[in-house]
Amino acid sequence: MAKRTRTQVKQEEEEAAEQVQQAHTSASTRSTRSARAVKKESSPSAEQKPGKRPRVKKESKPSLPSPSPSASSPQPSAEDESFPKKESTPKNTTSSNAAGLQARKLKSYSQHANSSPFPTFPHPTPTESHLALSILSDLHGPRQRPAAIVAPTRTAGCGNSPSVLDALVRTILSQNTSDSNSTRAKLSMDDVYGRSDDWEAIVKGGKAKLEDAIRCGGLAVVKSKVIISILEQVHDKYGKYSLDHLHDASTDDAYKEMLSFQGVGPKTASCVLLFCLRRESFAVDTHVWRIAGLLGWRPKDAGREATQAHLDVRIPDENKYGLHVLMVMHGKRCEECKAGGKNAGKCELRKAFGRGKEKKEEVVKEEERRIKDEEVD
Repeated sequence: MAKRTRTQVKQEEEEAAEQVQQAHTSASTRSTRSARAVKKESSPSAEQKPGKRPRVKKESKPSLPSPSPSASSPQPSAEDESFPKKESTPKNTTSSNAAGLQARKLKSYSQHANSSPFPTFPHPTPTESHLALSILSDLHGPRQRPAAIVAPTRTAGCGNSPSVLDALVRTILSQNTSDSNSTRAKLSMDDVYGRSDDWEAIVKGGKAKLEDAIRCGGLAVVKSKVIISILEQVHDKYGKYSLDHLHDASTDDAYKEMLSFQGVGPKTASCVLLFCLRRESFAVDTHVWRIAGLLGWRPKDAGREATQAHLDVRIPDENKYGLHVLMVMHGKRCEECKAGGKNAGKCELRKAFGRGKEKKEEVVKEEERRIKDEEVD
């Protein structure tokens, strides 16, 4: 073997040291990169909240083909209502809600058709009813049912039409609005359709056209939907646009049929009974409800429908027409009894029913004596 010189040995040692240094540097670099990767995986990302484990992305599974219809698995059909149909869910829900509301209205009426929802509340007595009618007649003039019904052409009215369907639609137009607003809606229908009771033209024109026609009367979206729905139901059931058969129906049957329509409540049905069908029914609108409270004729927390059920039982039939018309009129005209009015001690009606117990009983007894004198004469 040839001997190596000192120079060769030194050169070999330097080359070995350089290789060791390069290997160390490479290993250090790999270690740093690995540490950074571990730190990045363990630290929360911008989308992750601290303290929570990082989400693991699940592998998406290949979608499976839908099973084909077979004789062993029943398929939903148009006639099978036990299977949910996605397209018809909103309609079914609406129909279900309407049916539920109809059932509640009829149940409420059946419960209090001949009895008050407040059986221990003693007012008004027949004498108190007659006293109020007498005072209001003196203030605003007596009101009696006309011998014949003539549908007004320049106003909407409330049930004022010999046609039951026309009376019902007019009353719907008057719901929750003033007389002037309901009249504007009625006259607008005259302009748009030729006359407000051209039912076929109204149905063919559709909801949007009717809504636009009665917009001036308020609540056009709701009222147009209700009117179109009633017209369609009537035609589907009877093959014509008429409810005049209710003239020959019993009061109970006529009332129930009107309540069966969505958008027709006790007050609307009662108005049609009172004015169109000429039955003894006591309708309670916002004016009657307010004055009944001022006179102490209902519990303080009684709502309008419960108040109507109560007063319809307590007020004698012979007073219902005049008392309803006069209470509505008084509620609009009297500064003390209108909405927001304050008792100034000038309203004869409030004075008669707002006195102390002894004086009130004295007034009532005086009225009883006057009634007896009239009966003797």
